[in-house]
Amino acid sequence: MSPRVLEEYLHGHIPLSRAMQVSVRELTDELVVLGAPLAPNINHRSTVFGGSASALAILAAWSLLYARLRDRELSASLVIRRNTIDYERPMAGDFTASAFLAEAGLWPEFLHTLARRGKARIAVSAQLRGQGEEAGHFGADFVAFATPLDQP
Repeated sequence: MSPRVLEEYLHGHIPLSRAMQVSVRELTDELVVLGAPLAPNINHRSTVFGGSASALAILAAWSLLYARLRDRELSASLVIRRNTIDYERPMAGDFTASAFLAEAGLWPEFLHTLARRGKARIAVSAQLRGQGEEAGHFGADFVAFATPLDQP
């Protein structure tokens, strides 16, 4: 999957991503980096709204799993089960969320469980950055439910 294809998918299927003006900055098997500008995500203090930062981290984490599954020609409904976020500093400009598997070594077990049971759980982490500095940390558990490949 290319960054452009993922970005088009997000904007077409998750309207919030379009409203936030989310862009896919990097997409590899190990990492998804999403970015967004300050203007549509600003709060009353002229910094990034916390909900926008959280949404970008969730979108990045979800996108990592979605792209990894699609690249393996697997389909699943992905839902967030639980998440936490720690904000370390305000972000007064464009910001990014970089998502990666919390424990990359658990991916094969995740795939095996999904194939065998039709559902599986995996943890994803993300780092928020603004103005080139770390601004927060995100962690979440996602559950995948196997679906036919033609369903989103």
